[in-house]
Amino acid sequence: MRDAVTSLIKNYDLAGRYFDRNAIDSLKSYFESGTARVQAASAINSNAAGIVKQAGAQLFEEQPELIRPGGNAYTTRRYAACLRDMDYYLRYATYALVAGSMDVLDERVLQGLRETYNSLGVPIGPTVRGVQLMKDIVKEQVAGTGATDTSFIDEPFDYITRELSERDV
Repeated sequence: MRDAVTSLIKNYDLAGRYFDRNAIDSLKSYFESGTARVQAASAINSNAAGIVKQAGAQLFEEQPELIRPGGNAYTTRRYAACLRDMDYYLRYATYALVAGSMDVLDERVLQGLRETYNSLGVPIGPTVRGVQLMKDIVKEQVAGTGATDTSFIDEPFDYITRELSERDV
């Protein structure tokens, strides 16, 4: 797993180049946003179970067919698996948020997901909606800590939903 700094260094090293203005600006932005990213991760950490529970409740309220007989979250086992997966997405989105890089999402979450979801018959639409709901909840909670700009939180959650949506899962 790489963070924003190691990814930048790797790219410039492979090209045999010194840092240019764009690289310096990218590093500066990464370090300036570091405190906010760590505070956001702390807010997520302190209430991860609550975030997942709230997002799950909202998802099943919006799409009750998921928990009815025949639905993909019907039975206690399937319901728990759905919440477990949402927790995975939240945890890895937090890692990507702190790292300032989406590499961890590709390496640890998104690779192989198509095959897994296809084999299990998991519908992608509700998965994407659950990730979006978690993003909204996280943004509210981080704003509640006094953060004035929560736009940086969008990136890992939007990356997950975009990558899932672009794949025929």
